[in-house]
Amino acid sequence: MEMNEREEKHEKVHQVFQTIYKKYDSMNSLISFNRHKAWRRKADETVGAREGEQILDVCCGTGDWTLSLAKAVGTTGKVVGLDFSDNMLKVARAKLDVTPLKNVALVNGDAMNIPFSEASFDRVTIGFGLRNVPDYLTVLKEMFRVLKPGGRIVCLETSQPKIPVYRQLYFFYFRFIMPLLGKLFAGSYKEYAWLNESTQKFPDREKLVQLFHAAGFEKVSVRSFMGGIAAIHHADKPLRKAAD
Repeated sequence: MEMNEREEKHEKVHQVFQTIYKKYDSMNSLISFNRHKAWRRKADETVGAREGEQILDVCCGTGDWTLSLAKAVGTTGKVVGLDFSDNMLKVARAKLDVTPLKNVALVNGDAMNIPFSEASFDRVTIGFGLRNVPDYLTVLKEMFRVLKPGGRIVCLETSQPKIPVYRQLYFFYFRFIMPLLGKLFAGSYKEYAWLNESTQKFPDREKLVQLFHAAGFEKVSVRSFMGGIAAIHHADKPLRKAAD
């Protein structure tokens, strides 16, 4: 993707999430038939967070996964939620304010240029955010950079079913039904039409595995849900740097 295309996608996605933030959570539940919560619980299990760990949740949005991870690492750990939409972070802060959690930091920042030093975190996560970034590999490399050697990355994302007919129905739903639901329940037709576009352009499971390897990760594994409409990719950062 050329630089001007990246900038255009960055601005477009920023505008989308600045617009839909108030209805984002309820629309997620509606669009996924409330399955996204079960998928995130499986993702939590895959993360395997331990007390005292430092975790970065990239593209944290309204903060549900961030807060869940914060409970898992306990008072001696810390979770940073990173997002470039200050409106989405406002929702996350409102949620945080009504919890007793003191181990969460919410940071306005760009996944393409994560504002933390190398090897800062034990684990990094990204939930339904990778498909919206200007360059998937750049973000994966950034997540690799800030992860400690031996640390784990977990990505929960929409995927593309392979089953004939089911695949066509899936894309029909995303292309026509989801934007209509966005218009009816959130007053945001074009924003949800964009989310369909980002889903269609996102790599399938196998191509995403290749991107994880290209970013430097090892032991890449995939778990699919509901016939392939969503998937968890997880991988580890090698303990030692690969030989040149």
